[in-house]
Amino acid sequence: MQPARRPDVVDVALQHSGSLPANSAADRSKALQRLKFNDTSFRWLTRGSALTVLLILSGIILSLIIGSIPALRAFGFRFLIDESWNPVTEQFGAVAPIYGTIVTSFIAMLIAVPIGLLIAVFLTELCPMWLRRPIGIAIELLAGIPSIIYGIWGLFVFAPFLQQTLQPFLIEVFGHIPLLSMLFAGPPYGIGVLTAGLILAIMVLPFITSISRDVFDAVPPMLKESAYGLGFTVWEVSRYVVLPYSRVGVIGGVMLGLGRALGETMAVTFVIGNAHQISVSILQPGTTISATLANEFTEAVGTLYLSSLIALGLILFVITFFVLAVAKLLLMRLEKQAGG
Repeated sequence: MQPARRPDVVDVALQHSGSLPANSAADRSKALQRLKFNDTSFRWLTRGSALTVLLILSGIILSLIIGSIPALRAFGFRFLIDESWNPVTEQFGAVAPIYGTIVTSFIAMLIAVPIGLLIAVFLTELCPMWLRRPIGIAIELLAGIPSIIYGIWGLFVFAPFLQQTLQPFLIEVFGHIPLLSMLFAGPPYGIGVLTAGLILAIMVLPFITSISRDVFDAVPPMLKESAYGLGFTVWEVSRYVVLPYSRVGVIGGVMLGLGRALGETMAVTFVIGNAHQISVSILQPGTTISATLANEFTEAVGTLYLSSLIALGLILFVITFFVLAVAKLLLMRLEKQAGG
């Protein structure tokens, strides 16, 4: 008399999946084929989804390139260095929108990154438990406000406030200091590059704060407790334990905020002034690529005008891609150093 066969790993898996009854193994071969078919189908489905993203991205790039060919053929490299933007004479240059996009994003990140990290440290290390949840909810609500609401608030509330308080203060304090006097020169209009940068800082702050808080919470408590046991202060634990452990996630959050700042449209359109000019002073009106597209795309008459706007979109895509590529290289370098 032969002993009963013990169920192997495959039988157990089939029983758990429902493909094989617990008291019978007659259809074992068919059930295995069914599982293999399901696994193969799932593999091809996920691969197709990934390829779909690449196809959509390739289609966007191809459309932008084809649409910008007339402008690039007419102006050549001069399109990237010319400041003029005159639809009447069909003379177009992209340097003013490029300059405004970079400067406003730089101002936003210069303000939002340190404040966002400090808020995240406060929420994870210092904030009382009863206050942590209300502040977290407020930050999440701040991220959910539509950009056009930020624009309306910036135009009718924030810009007049800056015109009466901050901008006169900056002009008075830095007006007699070399170099800085050029940066804060001119009358206080209220709207301008600085106002757009501050609005962007408020808009990207929730993203940086939320992601930084989540990655700070992911730091093993044992590491922080060991540091506190050695006599570290909260600043030292944050500087030498929390930030090094979570730097990859922090940089990812910063890049997400930078991407939002580079492509923001409506809020910037309301408060930047929409002037196609380059001014050293950040108090003066200016424009960005997104603001130019939003203001003039519906009024673009003629092939060259429309092609110039599409070329601006292509430039914004290249700038964003370059920023993300640099961030990826930086993350790879940090991971390599951590592994070494």
